[in-house]
Formats: sequence, C-alpha cells, structure tokens
Amino acid sequence: MPVNNLSDPINNSSDDETVHSSNEFVAHSELKIATFNLFNYLEPPFAYYDFERIYSAQQWAKKQRWIGDYLDEFQPDMIGFQEVFSPESLRELVLLHGYHYFAVVDEPEIVDDFICTSPVVAIASRYPIKEVQALKADGSVAVAMGLTDDFSFSRKVLRATVELPHIGDCDCYVVHFKSKRPLFDFEHSADLSAEKNIIERLKAQVAGGWGATIQRGSEAALLLVNMIERREQSGLPMILMGDFNNTLCDGVLTHLITDSLRFAAKFDCDAFLAKYCLKDSWDLLQATDNETKQITRKATYYYGTTSSVLDYILLSNEFDACCQSSLFELSEYQTYDRHLINPIFDRDGESTDHAIVLITLTLRS
Repeated sequence: MPVNNLSDPINNSSDDETVHSSNEFVAHSELKIATFNLFNYLEPPFAYYDFERIYSAQQWAKKQRWIGDYLDEFQPDMIGFQEVFSPESLRELVLLHGYHYFAVVDEPEIVDDFICTSPVVAIASRYPIKEVQALKADGSVAVAMGLTDDFSFSRKVLRATVELPHIGDCDCYVVHFKSKRPLFDFEHSADLSAEKNIIERLKAQVAGGWGATIQRGSEAALLLVNMIERREQSGLPMILMGDFNNTLCDGVLTHLITDSLRFAAKFDCDAFLAKYCLKDSWDLLQATDNETKQITRKATYYYGTTSSVLDYILLSNEFDACCQSSLFELSEYQTYDRHLINPIFDRDGESTDHAIVLITLTLRS
C-alpha cells in the first residue's frame, strides 16, 4: 500500500528544499471531507433485506458509475460511508478513483446464503490511515444511564486515526446511528377486531418508536463519552461524520454539541471545555461567513412532504477559526442534492436517498 510523503513543509537544510516545502504547503492547504450514505450498496447476486432486492448487472454498473462520478467531480480527500453491504467492492471502486486507504470494522450479516442485512460503515482516504478500531460502549456509564452493561451500538462505530497534512494524526469517527424505525411492530391479526388491531398497532408504534429514540440517543451519548476519554489520552483532533438519523436540534442528539457545564463557573471551565467540545460544521461556517447567515440550510433527506438534516460533520476546535490556535478553518459547506431535487433517471436512477455533505477546510495563514 503506498504511503504519502507528508513530511514537515518547513525545512532549512537548503534553499532548494525550502522551495519544495513551500510548494507542498500550498498543495495541501485544503482538506475536503464528505459523509456519504450509499443507500444499499450491495454487489449482485446478493440481495438486501429481501430475496427480490437484487441489482441487475446494468443497475449495479449505473450505481458504481454514479458514485465514481461524484468522487471525480468533487474530489473529497476523506469520505465516511454508510450503508455498505459490499466492503471489498467499495474498496476496489474507491481505489480506482485515487483512494489508497480504506477501512471497515465490521461485516454485514448474511442469511439464507445470499440475503444481506445489517450494513456497515467505512472510510476512504487519500491520506494514510494509521490505526482503525471499532468502538465499544463503556458498560459502567451505560449502567449509570439506566441501560445494561452489555449495551452495543446498532451499527459499529468506526474510529480511524488518519495522518493529515499540517495537523498530523487526527481521530476520524464514522457513524450510522439507529434509525427512527420502531424497535418492534405489531402485525395485523385476523382474530382481533378492526378497532383492537388499530389500538395494538398504535401502542407498538409509540413504544417501539420511543425505544428506537432511546437507542439512538444513548449511542450518541456513549460515543461522545468515548471520544472525550480518547481526546484526554491522545490529545488528537476529532472529526465525527455520518448519518445521524436525527436532527441535532430536537433534543435527542443535542448533547453531541454540548458547549457548557451546569453548576460550573464559566471562568473555571472555559479554558478546558473547548478542547473536548464538537461543533457542527454548518455553524462554524455561519460564525465566520456573513453571507451564509442569510442562507437556509439544505435538507439531506426527504420523506413524503417532510425534509430533515440527518447527515452531519462535527469538528473539534482545531478546525474552528474562532479558536486562536486552530490550524484549519471551514471555508465551504456543500449539500449535494441534485439527485433528490431534480433527478434524471438515466443519470440518478441508482444513486442514493440522501444528500452528500462535503466540507472544505482551509489552512489558516
């Protein structure tokens, strides 16, 4: 596997080397990071969830081409993927488009020899991935939250330590939190009256839906605890990206962007707290770009007549221009949604049901 030359751009050994280093500095002054829900990325002849859901050869080629076209056009340096059923196929695809570093920490389940369930997350990078790990929830914290000590994420969370230019090692997390699909449902029964069937379905929807919310919120809380502990030990910058299956602002996941402490003096905690907090990349751009403040944030997912922002990239203070010691600042935030807003079948027929979020980080002068 090739290793990129990411040596320190400042070198005083000779004039020629100094010029070369300066060019390297310019060449790597931008970082593009994307989160990309692939929507049932599964190579035929396997089926996703149901024996009839199998891509034809033509459909699969079309999906592959659509993904490749996006990568070629927008050139992200690092991508967090969700809904990956065929990791090896994805590894081969991204390699063709210049991503020599790729990792997963799990594999989908296969039932009846060819039906796949439980897709996984993955990461692809143009820069070296030095370490990869699947996160485990802290059992003692889970118990304190009222959960069991064997609580597990509905989909394994991937942490990859990536060697980025100028900033060095960075912990990059890829997630796909529990969906809003109820944990359990009620199946219609011919032995019950019409009213009783409705009542039982309503009860299951309320309880099952809340169960999914508890799972999703608990995943986010336990992940953040893990990230804080890791940050305390390593001191590395943090990037969290993925399909959150929830908006950040409705309370279930708000703790991911906690920036204050209750019952603690502001003077005492501010100097330390910022180091462990995450910021929504959209908010970081708004804080420094007056034009963005006038723009409504685009949705990343549409369901019927409703729309939501479900896909996010959160960053630690090394990427916050309001932090004096930050090395990079957010210069662009893009929501790619052409296939959702104005789809053309020949082009977008096998794309994805999510928008793709891409941010650009620029080295501060």
